Amino acid sequence: MRHRLTAFFESVGEVGTFGFRAIRDAFRPPFEFKELITQIVEVGWRSCPLVIVSGFAFGVVIALETRASMMAFGAQAMIPEAVSLGIFRDTGPLITALLVAGRAGAGIGAQLAGMRVTEQIDALETLGVDSFKYLVVTRVAACVIAIPILTTFFNFAGVAGGMASDVMAIHMSVRLFVKEAFAATGFADYIPPTLKTVVFGFIIGTVSCYLGYTASHGAAGVGRASTRSVVFSSLLVILADAILVKTIMIWLPG
Repeated sequence: MRHRLTAFFESVGEVGTFGFRAIRDAFRPPFEFKELITQIVEVGWRSCPLVIVSGFAFGVVIALETRASMMAFGAQAMIPEAVSLGIFRDTGPLITALLVAGRAGAGIGAQLAGMRVTEQIDALETLGVDSFKYLVVTRVAACVIAIPILTTFFNFAGVAGGMASDVMAIHMSVRLFVKEAFAATGFADYIPPTLKTVVFGFIIGTVSCYLGYTASHGAAGVGRASTRSVVFSSLLVILADAILVKTIMIWLPG
């Protein structure tokens, strides 16, 4: 038991050092802009269909569940507000991060692990390329940049899903739904929850890159890196969300 605890804390320290190195090297030349754009496309653009469809479906579900409760009290007019606040404040950022962890995080872990076990990373070092900056920093930065944008897509797709549900179910006008959905929504309901996804992106990128970059034991190691990237990233994102929600409530109590 003692050995396992020691190994756990050593791993936590290694991941922390790995993440700190990624932050430090991100501001040091040379800057791999071409690879960064490639990774933003991979993490962000290719995740857009999944995020938008999931957001729309989630908005429909939120509207259905909210309607059942609101109609019991004759408060159907509050459905748009409940849908928008519920998505913007917490569920949108969290679900987006979990979707990206499942799609992009697993891909990053498997890709880097495959390069490690086939000695492609060693080959890059032999050619004089800083493999850490080229492979790790660009992927971490891509996650940090892409996830807030994807969160915005998810949020508005969710509101669109809730609107479609209410328009078809209770024949609420589109104009009235949009007016009510955003009437009670201010910048404090949208900006801080979206900005916290920068932390989620850093967690997903760092954990996935660390597990892939340090992989070993051949094909089995690639599989473990891919699976652990999703599991550990998701767990840390949920933990970070709980901490950040409490922090936002302290800083912005209204």
